[in-house]
Amino acid sequence: MTEIALNTIRVEIQSLKLLEESIDKIFEEIVHLIHHSKGKIVLTGVGKSGIIAMKIAATLSSTGTPSFYLHAADATHGDLGMVEKKDVIIGISKSGNSQELKDLIPFLKRNGNTIIGMTSDVESFLAKQSDYLLYTPIVKEACPHNLAPTTSTTVQMVMGDALAISLMKLTGFQPQNFAQIHPSGSLGKKLHLKVGDFSDYSNIPSVSYEASLKEVILEISEKRLGATVVEKNGKLCGLITDGDIRRVLEKYENISGLTASDVMTHKPVKVDEDMLAYDALKLMQANKINHILVMGKDNSYRGLIHILDFIKEGLNG
Repeated sequence: MTEIALNTIRVEIQSLKLLEESIDKIFEEIVHLIHHSKGKIVLTGVGKSGIIAMKIAATLSSTGTPSFYLHAADATHGDLGMVEKKDVIIGISKSGNSQELKDLIPFLKRNGNTIIGMTSDVESFLAKQSDYLLYTPIVKEACPHNLAPTTSTTVQMVMGDALAISLMKLTGFQPQNFAQIHPSGSLGKKLHLKVGDFSDYSNIPSVSYEASLKEVILEISEKRLGATVVEKNGKLCGLITDGDIRRVLEKYENISGLTASDVMTHKPVKVDEDMLAYDALKLMQANKINHILVMGKDNSYRGLIHILDFIKEGLNG
């Protein structure tokens, strides 16, 4: 089985090397055409090529080039209404002779769309009817019968990635742009979610400098954040965590005379509310702490965050 796997990889690498050699000025022209297009990019195809078209459309959209996938068969049954004249069409087919594309392309040409064909056969219907050709050469399919789409879909996928990354460079797509269109994913959150987004200003645990240990425990229990800040004359002066309480109980036989000032950490780690949450998490991990204080622009105490709050948002990766 190992040899079969290795042979599959070797066969696909051979075709990827041919693909590398096929990248030329036509590819550059296509990238600039897409970059300057006033419409969307419509990816179409059927079967396994259709699945690759769907993936390429998703990659282009997520990297700053508005795109969508249109099933070639559905297009001729009403979905052509989604296509505008200014849209650029990328049709994908290994053979270039899929009947669905043969049926679709004449309508697209009459509509005035620019058509880019992606195929492994330069003599095919798709290649000859397209305005531009993205040639995806293959030696053979990795399938032992040279039938199942394997090498061909790999080459198509890589060509799509080459397009997307080239367009990213042209558009100047930056991490900030990525965050704007990936707000719910963990990568997007790392780039846009701020510490202040976690702060619950209505649930801020706080005790006075002179508070008894019992009062401290009650405040920590009530606010359910595992810690409380300590304030003196209205100013923040320390932090007490539930871990601090446990250590005090282990150290002292009689705790009745202890106050918050005897237990607190005098210099807790503080961050600005505009700090990226992911950076705050890394700071906490580096300092091996579970709580961090959130401060406002006027250096006022705005909230207390537990490390689990970050992890629940998927920021631990």
